[in-house]
Amino acid sequence: MLKASARVLRLLALLQVRREWPGAELCDRLGVGARTIRRDVDRLRQLGYTIDASAGPGGGYRIGAGSETPPLLLDDDEAVAVAVALGAAAGGADGGDDVALRVLAKLDQLLPRRLRRRLSALPAVTISLVNPRSVVKLSLLSAIAAACRDRMQIRFAYRDNQGKASTRLVEPMRLVHTGYRWYLAAWDLQREAWRTFRVDRIQAQPRLTLAARFVPRQPPEDFAVMVAKALRSVPMARRVRVRLQGRADTLRAKIPSWIGTVEHQDDSSAVMTVGGDSDEMVAALLIHAGVPFTLIEPPEMAQAIRDVAARLLNGVRRSDAQLPRAILCPHT
Repeated sequence: MLKASARVLRLLALLQVRREWPGAELCDRLGVGARTIRRDVDRLRQLGYTIDASAGPGGGYRIGAGSETPPLLLDDDEAVAVAVALGAAAGGADGGDDVALRVLAKLDQLLPRRLRRRLSALPAVTISLVNPRSVVKLSLLSAIAAACRDRMQIRFAYRDNQGKASTRLVEPMRLVHTGYRWYLAAWDLQREAWRTFRVDRIQAQPRLTLAARFVPRQPPEDFAVMVAKALRSVPMARRVRVRLQGRADTLRAKIPSWIGTVEHQDDSSAVMTVGGDSDEMVAALLIHAGVPFTLIEPPEMAQAIRDVAARLLNGVRRSDAQLPRAILCPHT
């Protein structure tokens, strides 16, 4: 049996992992009786944790929010994940830089040396490429995440990609990050259909409005797939199809999903569709895919790719012309 102090910490860790625990399951996990669980819960309450209890055969315990923020217990992987997320938030969410950096500084003081070593390289090699026009407030992200977790409907004003404003009442299910933007996957109650929303287009002033609690619906597909399909349907200034050599499943493992969609053609080739706001953006995505391709359509994109390639080659030639011959031809 665990010592009292270790048992209380273990109880706290369990309560922080899951929203609600039946009393019998906690007893089984910790190998103690119901009376001991009640005493340990009282000890946690004395330390400032708000823990709600429900009586009866199906009763249990749930950790809740209090007037102050008590300490959290994090294992190694959770601590690293929090630090990485805070670093990303500092570079990609409006108003989050100072707060995220303060929390990172506190976390760094508490992390054991082995974890600080794992994280020490991140600031030197991480750059944020978030478009300043598409930043998302941390408070908005956390409010939506809480509504997803608690299964609460939310109402908000929204502006679509055409600039049209509307008011939406939705059942929020998942926040999906593409590596570039945040999207909310939700059931739209007014349209009676699954919808995705760019979070930076959600108007939450002064705040999101919470509505009724809901029972989650069964989505037709994975939420990441849902967002990917929605992105493919967004009108693009330029959309290109290319043929790739190799099996589609192998190519999908190599090519990031945000670059384009890879579809099976036959056992030795696949077709990838790439879209962008300009010819240069499409060319950059094709380069970033890192695999040989053959242009299918539109035929006029061939000249645009040639122009991009010529600019890149001219830049290299100008750079070569400025280098000493001994560097360009080290063996002569």
